[in-house]
Amino acid sequence: MDELYSAEFSINGKIQSLQQWRGQPILVINTATKCGFTPQFEGLEALHKKYAGQGLKVIGFPCNQFKNQEPETDENMAEVCLLNHGVSFDLTHKVDVKGDNIHAVFKALTEHAPGIMGSKAVKWNFTKFLISPDGSSIERFGSITKPAAIEPKIVAILDK
Repeated sequence: MDELYSAEFSINGKIQSLQQWRGQPILVINTATKCGFTPQFEGLEALHKKYAGQGLKVIGFPCNQFKNQEPETDENMAEVCLLNHGVSFDLTHKVDVKGDNIHAVFKALTEHAPGIMGSKAVKWNFTKFLISPDGSSIERFGSITKPAAIEPKIVAILDK
């Protein structure tokens, strides 16, 4: 799991890694502002607001690999998400979540939490990964899984 926690990414121009949130549950999502699943931003924000005080870290990784559904620049994404969807959780710079240039975070996540029938590739925007506080467990949720459906899993992790 070291590769998961050591992979670097940028949030508001500051280089970070998941290492700083090791010991907390982390919900990682590949996001896009022009996707049919974009309304899930509201549910993700609700989880962030409800559980951040108990340690949940929600991070969106914008991606433009699925039908160019993330046309915004890195500078504009956070503003669009805040104004249109009330998003206050962290968003990274745009990354690739599949293919030759897959970001190291998603390479590790897809290796440790394959999808249906063992598929490793992220299939679409708003695929979600819930990482347990100690990193020993990663659960993957498809695009159609609404954030509210993940809440019981978050509560179970927080109660441990």
